[in-house]
Amino acid sequence: MLSISRWGVPMSLRHQINLRIILTSLMILVLGGAVAVWQARTAVSKEIDSSLNLAAQLIQLNFPQGGQSAVDVSTWLPRFVSLEQTRHLHIQLQKASGEVLRFSAVPKHISDAPPTWFVSLVSARYPDVGQQVTTADGQQLTLIIRADPIDEISEAWKESRAFFVSLCVMALLTFCAVNLVFKKAFQAIAVIVDGVAAIGQGHYRQKLPDFAIQEYDQIAKAINHLTEVLDAAQQENTALTLHSLQIQEEERQHLSQELHDELGQSLTAIKVMAVTAKNPQADTGQITDTIISICDHLIAVVRSMMRHLHPLVLTELGLKATLEDLLNHWAGRQPGLAVTLHCDDAVDLLPTAMTIQLFRVVQECLTNIVRHAEASEATIRLDIRDGKQLCLAIADNGQGCTPANLKAGFGLLGMRERIKSLGGDFSIDTQAQQGLRISAIIPLS
Repeated sequence: MLSISRWGVPMSLRHQINLRIILTSLMILVLGGAVAVWQARTAVSKEIDSSLNLAAQLIQLNFPQGGQSAVDVSTWLPRFVSLEQTRHLHIQLQKASGEVLRFSAVPKHISDAPPTWFVSLVSARYPDVGQQVTTADGQQLTLIIRADPIDEISEAWKESRAFFVSLCVMALLTFCAVNLVFKKAFQAIAVIVDGVAAIGQGHYRQKLPDFAIQEYDQIAKAINHLTEVLDAAQQENTALTLHSLQIQEEERQHLSQELHDELGQSLTAIKVMAVTAKNPQADTGQITDTIISICDHLIAVVRSMMRHLHPLVLTELGLKATLEDLLNHWAGRQPGLAVTLHCDDAVDLLPTAMTIQLFRVVQECLTNIVRHAEASEATIRLDIRDGKQLCLAIADNGQGCTPANLKAGFGLLGMRERIKSLGGDFSIDTQAQQGLRISAIIPLS
């Protein structure tokens, strides 16, 4: 999930990790604090209850008859107060009138007193323990024992504070350890980002180094493979562009030569004949027949040039009729090659931009079959499936092609690019002496 800062800028991975560590540490501290307070409260309650129970038992042992027997308070009370178990108790003697006669000890002075909020959280209400006693001189007194948990709370505060400090130290160590672990990972990410940025600028030959972290190393290898594919595609496109420019120049040169040799000479001959026809003694009938013959030849040359540049029948009659005309043209030139066409009538409804590309692909395939395949049979199939896909399949029974020739041939590369420009998939299946099959699937949606 992508984290966005308050300014709408994505947060870095380092900041996201640090933020999550801090939030987790705070949650642990809050939870640990609650547990520590609960444990301190429980410990203080148990300690105070134990002291009160012990005091009650001692009083019952010393006053088995409900406090009616006479007791030497001046001797018994100091012994009782000196017990270690009574250090959390506040003991006093009180007359029936409420006057306090003696306290158990002077008020405690704690050097490291716990804070008030901690005392309020840990403290609880404890019942007083009272006992009627009769002194040796017959005076009736009340022995009152109250809980005084401040000493125990102070000890609990020290333990809780140590626990809090330990949690803070652990959180700090965890924060430092995680940052140290991710420091190397962040460095690897920076290298990968720089490499991807270089790829975006077209530096496809720049490779990412190997990483010690397995996941980053796999990413680097995938990016390096991607750059190899992009570099190969760029080289193929560059070579194809240069080849297309070369073919364009060759076609221009060929057209220029055709215009010079055929049209130029023929027009010159017609002009000479027209000048000759002005002579009264000239054989006008023969001159007229010659001009007609030259014009017929010029018409055939112009039609051939037009067919080579762009077949007009494609615009006038559609793709199917154009392919049939192409096959008739090759049948006259290559009688040893039998080409069969299976074409759906619906192909004539395809867009013009698609039909010209399909025609050029079929034209290039037939040219390759005639020049290189040494085949006797070839099949061309154009089908439309459910109105959603156009399937083109061209197969021959020739000598096939090797993988090296597949990569080196500009004709196949040009066909692949034409199909790709239509958003289709192009594939070639061939084996030695088992012919070659070209398949293309083009979406029509």
